[in-house]
Amino acid sequence: MPRLRDLPRAAAVPRVALALLAGAGVAAPPAAGAASESGAAALATRAAPNGGSAALATGAAPASGPCTPDPGSPPCLFSYGRVTFVADGDTIDVRVRGSGVHRIRLTGINAMEQTRYSHYASRRRGHCHALAATSRLQQLIRAGHGRVRLAAQNPASVAGTRLRRQASVFIGGRWVDTGEVLVAEGHALWLPNGIEYAWNRAYSRASEHAAAHRLRLFDPRGCGAGPSAGVEPRLRLRWDARGNDAANVNGEWARIVNPSGHPLRLAGWSFRDSSARSLVFPRGAVVPPHRSVTVHVGHGTADGRRYFWGLPGPAFENASGGARALGDGAYLFDPRGNLRAFHIYPRRI
Repeated sequence: MPRLRDLPRAAAVPRVALALLAGAGVAAPPAAGAASESGAAALATRAAPNGGSAALATGAAPASGPCTPDPGSPPCLFSYGRVTFVADGDTIDVRVRGSGVHRIRLTGINAMEQTRYSHYASRRRGHCHALAATSRLQQLIRAGHGRVRLAAQNPASVAGTRLRRQASVFIGGRWVDTGEVLVAEGHALWLPNGIEYAWNRAYSRASEHAAAHRLRLFDPRGCGAGPSAGVEPRLRLRWDARGNDAANVNGEWARIVNPSGHPLRLAGWSFRDSSARSLVFPRGAVVPPHRSVTVHVGHGTADGRRYFWGLPGPAFENASGGARALGDGAYLFDPRGNLRAFHIYPRRI
């Protein structure tokens, strides 16, 4: 079994999904099952639940089966194809067998934003860490000779106009989960999903692994020394508001703590969850020495001690065990793109 370090370095969507099902020879999605119990020690290199290079070559690869190799994994539908374009660290174009080319959004992960897309690495542009994530994903796909296995619990799963899928490449006799590799190596954040939940537990553990080892995104100086480089802010998060979350949006909040004897000037810093939405702090925002400021998720008027994200509803997933293994994270980035403080929950390793 290969280890991580051994690995080579559309909205008429239901119609698209039905076309994929037809190409796979499957009439309807199977019912959801029990939880996936993957562990961080195996990190994306676990044995394939089915299929292999011979099946890919003959076209006999299975159209359905367990989503992951873990005991009790829920069932998935599989489709197979060849990658035609790596758009960024979480999006690829795939020519799916029997169905044509589809844009695929990798489920469960969120890479940093890319602003210019190209087949050529030298022509790409994006935020700090974005291009490294794209290059790593491209590297994994090349190591799998451009072929991918796409998995979904629900074939109608989408992110905007893109099909939402988990993507694996066949390397060293094993299906390697590209999303889990990217998260475990610190190239992407874990983005929990309540529909395509089979990978939540493994990805949350992978995220904790990357954070504990300060890998890439989690290196507070990975984009070069940012402002107040000597300050290590802390982040406290209340992700479950009292009572009804939807009726108490400001009951979700994050507290940014400055443990140092120097002011922490937040102008241009951004606070976000695992999705792309964020709050950018205005000019004059500052956390005094040994003090804190609070960011509330909903609407309100900032007063220097409290800031308001302005979202219409709750931002953070409520943590759960069982099959869906939900959770989330809060992240504080400085203007250079360094992740300076974070809170990922629940702890699973």
